Amino acid sequence: MGGQPDRSPWPGTLAAGTALVLGAWMVHGGGLHLPPLPSLAQGFGGATSPALLVPPRARAVPTRIRIPALRVDAPVTGLGLDSAGRLQAPADTDRNLTGWYRDGITPGQRGTAIVAGHVDTRDGPAVFYDLGTLHKGDQVEITGEDRGSAFFVVDAVEVYSKKGFPDAKVYGPAPDSQLRLITCGGGFSAAKGYDANVVVFAHLVRSLPGS
Repeated sequence: MGGQPDRSPWPGTLAAGTALVLGAWMVHGGGLHLPPLPSLAQGFGGATSPALLVPPRARAVPTRIRIPALRVDAPVTGLGLDSAGRLQAPADTDRNLTGWYRDGITPGQRGTAIVAGHVDTRDGPAVFYDLGTLHKGDQVEITGEDRGSAFFVVDAVEVYSKKGFPDAKVYGPAPDSQLRLITCGGGFSAAKGYDANVVVFAHLVRSLPGS
C-alpha cells in the first residue's frame, strides 16, 4: 500500500481551518455573504446509512476532485504544514484549487485523508464555498496521478468552532478508507475572519484502477 495505512498522520495540535482564507472577499468589498451551512439533518445526529466496507485503493497522489452536486471540478495540489503545525492553505490566486496534505495518506488508502479548499478569496466565492450544502449520499470523486479514481459517499456534514475543533474526530485513525473535506464557515468578523469550519465526512464505496 505505501504511506501510513492504519493511522492518521495529523498531529493533535493541527488546526486545518485556521490556515484557510479568512473572508478576504468580504473584507475587500464583497459585502456580507456568509457561505451556506448544513442543516442539522445532515449531521451525525440525523439518519445515517451504514458504511459498506470496500478494499482500499493503492496509494496514488490525488490530482483532481469532482463533486457533482456542487459542480466542483478542481485540481488538487500538495500542501505542507506551517511553522505552527497547521495545514498550509492552497494558493489564493486560484479560486478553483484544493489542497491535500502531501505527507498523509492518499484518498482511498486505509485511514483518513484530508482535502482542504478556500471558501472565498479576494475575487469572490471559491471552490468550497457551497460545501455546507452537501447532503448525505452525495458523491465525491478523486482522481489520482495513476489516472484511477476513488469514489466516496458523504456520511455527514458538520460545523465546528475553531476554538473547539475536534481533532480526534476529524483526523483520527479509521479502519476503512475515509475522506474529510474542510473549509471555513460559521460567523465572520473583519478582525478574526471565520470562527468555524465546515467538515464533510465521507467513506470509500468503490474505486477504478489506474493505468
